[in-house]
Amino acid sequence: MAVETPNTPVDIDAWEAFCDELKSAGQQIIRPETPADDVSRAEGWRYLTRLTRIALDMFMECSDRDFPSFYRPSHETAKIGADNPDNYYLRAEINGQHDYKISGTRGTVAYLGFIAIAGGYEEKDGNMRSISAIDTHTGLEVNEDGTIDVILSQTPKPGNWLKTTADTLAVLVRETYLDRKTETFADLKITRLDASSNKPAALSGQKLKTDLAKTAAFVKGTATLFADWAEGFKAFPNTLPPADQAYCQKLGGDPNIYYYHGYFNLAEDEVLLIELDELPSCDNWNFQLNNYWMESLEYRYVQIHVNKHTAVYRDDGGVSIVVAAKDPQCPNWLDTTGHTEGTMAFRWIGADRIVHPHCRVLKSSELSHLIAK
Repeated sequence: MAVETPNTPVDIDAWEAFCDELKSAGQQIIRPETPADDVSRAEGWRYLTRLTRIALDMFMECSDRDFPSFYRPSHETAKIGADNPDNYYLRAEINGQHDYKISGTRGTVAYLGFIAIAGGYEEKDGNMRSISAIDTHTGLEVNEDGTIDVILSQTPKPGNWLKTTADTLAVLVRETYLDRKTETFADLKITRLDASSNKPAALSGQKLKTDLAKTAAFVKGTATLFADWAEGFKAFPNTLPPADQAYCQKLGGDPNIYYYHGYFNLAEDEVLLIELDELPSCDNWNFQLNNYWMESLEYRYVQIHVNKHTAVYRDDGGVSIVVAAKDPQCPNWLDTTGHTEGTMAFRWIGADRIVHPHCRVLKSSELSHLIAK
């Protein structure tokens, strides 16, 4: 066998290994418990292509930690793990051994948060651990001209400081809207402060090989992780139990968010009624519908989620949300977009206390007696 040296060109085996690993990820779509209807199966195959696009950005296009750049790790056509339709996500790959600066305009989004993370879904344990966080809820400082500066380093810095560790490998940004039509997202850039060169190094064969392997591992690891989640939710249909909050933090969750995850499974003549009898003070709350693969449904064109700003409230201050295949002619209807089953999520963001939502399944004909039109 030939011995590889740093200048040995990468052989086709690296490409074939990449393709084989992507191929094996397809087994997650045909697991025995997954829906086999045409829509869910088609979305499952599309999901793998979307995960591949995300992973190629993460490990191939934006992986130079000396010259980091923000990219969108989840958006309208690439979705992971109950992605929030109210969020504009950004991510940059960094090296915790070095210092970085994030700067730009604050924008008008209701909530802006930065999280330093270590690990990833491509690793064997599947953890994307939250190292530290700074956000508008906990006192992110904004300059008089509406700009912000955040320093990322292992040692404390004045002003906005995001602590990193030696194993920190990325920073994740959540920009949360109340109303996408009227709010402006933060416009941010990131630079390494102690860079030793003014231009990126040429791509080496060894780096390409490593990055291809990580790309495929991310696709398979992410598909497996959230297929496992969906399988667990399926055991308790049409409920919204609190998630394991500590586990959510191990997967990159925001410490200011309290998460719920569930599974809906409705007959043609059934609706799911979700009720909150009181609303605590909070930066935001929202509820959303996802497909089986934990991708948010098509929120660009269909009402599949509701939040603090868009909800219609009851006279008593509570809120009732209706999940149904057909318009029941009542406030806060969310369209299942042809899915008879799928996953769902509820969040409190920066809430001063936690109030649990409660759910019940009704016949469509019963709904008019309970919800004011």
